[in-house]
Amino acid sequence: MVVVLDACGAGALPDADAYGDAGADTLGHLAEVVGGLDLPVLGGLGLGSILPLRGVPPAASPVLHGRLRALGAGKDSATGHWELMGVVAPAPLPTYPQGFPPDVIDRVRELTGRGVLCNQPANGIEAIERFGAEHLRTGDLIVYTSVDSVLQIAAHVDVVSPDELYAGCRAVRAAMTGEHAVGRVIARPFRGGPEGFERTDGRHDFSVRPPGRSHLEELADAGVPVHGVGKVPELFAGVGVAEAHPGATNAAAIASVDALLAGLDRGLVFANLVETDQVYGHRKDAEGFHRALREIDAAAGRWLAALRPSDLLVLTADHGCDITRPGSDHTREHAPLLARFDRHGGRRHDGPLADVGASVLRWLTGEDAPGLPGQPFVD
Repeated sequence: MVVVLDACGAGALPDADAYGDAGADTLGHLAEVVGGLDLPVLGGLGLGSILPLRGVPPAASPVLHGRLRALGAGKDSATGHWELMGVVAPAPLPTYPQGFPPDVIDRVRELTGRGVLCNQPANGIEAIERFGAEHLRTGDLIVYTSVDSVLQIAAHVDVVSPDELYAGCRAVRAAMTGEHAVGRVIARPFRGGPEGFERTDGRHDFSVRPPGRSHLEELADAGVPVHGVGKVPELFAGVGVAEAHPGATNAAAIASVDALLAGLDRGLVFANLVETDQVYGHRKDAEGFHRALREIDAAAGRWLAALRPSDLLVLTADHGCDITRPGSDHTREHAPLLARFDRHGGRRHDGPLADVGASVLRWLTGEDAPGLPGQPFVD
């Protein structure tokens, strides 16, 4: 099992200043803001042994623990998850800090048959609050981006059906190629009225295909089933993922992991827990972020109790989202690493994100993929 605690960064990467993120530390700063983290299970595994965290002292008997770094550029979910499985993008994915150019917007209009509102970087909640009423009047789509390589399209479920929205996003995804091969086209259905719009659980990510072979494909070729939970299958455009399981919320994703752990004899469960990023990180909701971590902590306790000696559990992240930083974007940070497996030795391991995929492949097949980055931390 590889479980990604979305946006739970563990301190700035050496090149963070190039991204405007010098000094970022999502978990460390969150712990200070809330007066100390209450995470007994993660603490017992060694979360406080990775880096200083108020409320989480170093563990007496940690599992394998450390920090992982990105080899490529970027600080978003797509590149973070890709790198965990050994895919390093050869160049940064395109971003649009001034909004999308006219040719992209014209293509969106042509493919969807609707007008466009917003076309600027925005927080998703901010975008629907500012443009939701006009969208209800006109039927025009709310198109926005962020510091990440994303084109997001929001539409009210009573104006644009989810099926129409998904079809439009799928068409836009197919058209965004070459210099405009944006990392993800994201469908964002919402509901409610001007007095209180809210996003539904119907988000769908239409990702560009990973730019190289991954450890997921190595597993598939070896006959090992890969189960993606939450947005994982979408981030890989389905490549290397045999089955997709619900995970639009943390509760849904945790329920999927619980069921898979109870029912599977073999394979990889690769899950994303999205709310620390999507719901709380971007909104700078420290208490909500901490509450989500406590729920994950309780789930981790159940998973540990259910593990067999032949099982490997990896808890990590994909990037940061430091709530104390200006703005609401992701931050360029290390990912924490906690790995419970037989004979882990309680040692520290620091390395690239790709070490996770290399370790999963070694654990499940006994083989390595010499052509992919990453060194296994398992025997």
